[in-house]
This record gives sequence, C-alpha cells and structure tokens, in this order.
Amino acid sequence: MIPLRSMARISVLMLCMLVLSLSILPVASLSAAGLVEVTELLAHPDHYNHQVVTVSGRVSSFQLATNRDGQPAFGFLLQDTAGTVKVVGLGKADVREGDYVVVEGIFSRLRQAGRAIVYNEIKATSVQSMAKMNPDLVG
Repeated sequence: MIPLRSMARISVLMLCMLVLSLSILPVASLSAAGLVEVTELLAHPDHYNHQVVTVSGRVSSFQLATNRDGQPAFGFLLQDTAGTVKVVGLGKADVREGDYVVVEGIFSRLRQAGRAIVYNEIKATSVQSMAKMNPDLVG
C-alpha cells in the first residue's frame, strides 16, 4: 500500500505538470500564428524548418523570372533590422524594391537546388505591401 503522504506528493506533482503544460501550450500556438522576426528565424532555423511563417521587412534585390514551365516567378531578399532571408514565389508579386511587406510562406532552413544549397528561404504563398493594406486594419 502507498502511504498517504506519497500519494499527496504524486498528486501535487501531477497537478504542477498539468498546469505547466497548459501554460506553455497557448504561448507556442500564439507564436506559430503570429508575426515572426527574421532574426528569430535565423536564430532558430531548425524550429521553423518546413513551417508556415509570417514575417515582415523591406524588399531588396527584387527579380522577376519564369520557372521551367514558363510560369511567372519572383525572388527577393527580405530584410528587417538585423537579418535577411530569401523569398521566392510563383505568380506576380505586386511589390517593388524598397517596399515594406508582409510575407507568408513555408520556411526552409536549407534546400538543394541542383549543385547549390540555398539556406534560409521562404517559399511565399502571400506577399502584401504594407502601403496597400487598409490602414484601419494595420496596428
């Protein structure tokens, strides 16, 4: 038979573990759904690898291209105050050099492109210029 004191300690320990796990869960969900800084992606690339992320920053080195199937494509560097990631996507991006944008897409820590390896890239599903967003919706 287990002594009453031991049962009480086990119960308290289990309750603490439950409270701790419930307090951690909402934080992780909020960070996954919210805006991630480029510097955070670069500091923890394994954490975000193959995850949908939303980041903001300034467009530089914007280029238009076509893929192998002849579809329009684009690429640019997205810079925030302390870091840079590459953004690529299919279709047309209605942005220009120097625009501040919000990008949503899948982050890859590294990708094999023929013989080259591309690090820290976002395959964009959405690129929105902050200048064209509704000012009532922007904080």
